[in-house]
Amino acid sequence: MGQFLLVDSRKLEGFEGLHQAVHGSHVDVMQLGRGRLRGTLSHVGIGDFSLSIGTFNVGMRTQRVSSDDKLIIGMLLAAEERVAHWSFDMQLNDVLVIPPLLEHDGVFHGASAYAAVRFDLGEVASLFGGEARLSDPDTWRSRGHFRANLATGSVASRRLIRIMSHLCDSKYGLTPSTADFWKRSIVECMAANVMSSLPPDDTGWLPSARRLIRRVEEYLQEAGTRPVHVSEICAALGVSRRTLHRAFQEVFGLGPVSFLRHKRLCTIHSILRHSAPGSTTVGAVAMQQGFYELGRFAQYYAAMFGERPSQTLGFGSLSITSDGAAKA
Repeated sequence: MGQFLLVDSRKLEGFEGLHQAVHGSHVDVMQLGRGRLRGTLSHVGIGDFSLSIGTFNVGMRTQRVSSDDKLIIGMLLAAEERVAHWSFDMQLNDVLVIPPLLEHDGVFHGASAYAAVRFDLGEVASLFGGEARLSDPDTWRSRGHFRANLATGSVASRRLIRIMSHLCDSKYGLTPSTADFWKRSIVECMAANVMSSLPPDDTGWLPSARRLIRRVEEYLQEAGTRPVHVSEICAALGVSRRTLHRAFQEVFGLGPVSFLRHKRLCTIHSILRHSAPGSTTVGAVAMQQGFYELGRFAQYYAAMFGERPSQTLGFGSLSITSDGAAKA
């Protein structure tokens, strides 16, 4: 395609595909909604600059570690249900700023679509030239949320989608001058929303819930792969079941028991998906993650991902004997 243009467009068949939700940046993903994940993910790379657009049909939790030294600016293109990043409740076409080397946490409660540009902070002065505040790198060193103006936001989102479609369909590479033009065109869509943004309500929703969730996840990380009961979490953190339940409902839209089960199911899905047929069994992986009633596990799994675990692994079919053992 030429030296200055890299295009990658694919269909998603599982939440693991969203690990590359933003080109060049790894994202940890957990499926929250039930059903077989379907979606698309497209990247356009112009040198170190990239535009990514993704769509997916079920709820997702995304976390990005603070190892990326690039600036990411995102826009919410579509959402059937609530979307929150950090403590910001997002509305359609809102713009989110993720500075370099900053951890990020997002929750999509249903089907959604997003766009994200990723580039070096040193390019800000050039790409946002002509507007003093936006061309100052210090403006982008703190996380930010800009509430989109309804009219401006819809125009900007449509333009981003058209630009992505045009570049993906391009049969030729870009010259240095046209590469610069398209980078500026993409950034202008984000800048238009920032410049016309309405005052956001960024006081946050139940910040105490967020802090409690963070403590729970730190505890789970220390616990490693062993299954953890909700009562253990309550005792360790000194919180009541009611408080814990309220925090999880506010942040994720489901209780802590369901969240922990979903988390273990996602771990099993990833293990099975990346295991060679014959290298393991569904029953072994399920029991390692604390599912001892394998018949019920199979039901949970099918409801969550829209397929049997043996289909994910790629061989045999899971059958449950009268004594509860699993075999392929």
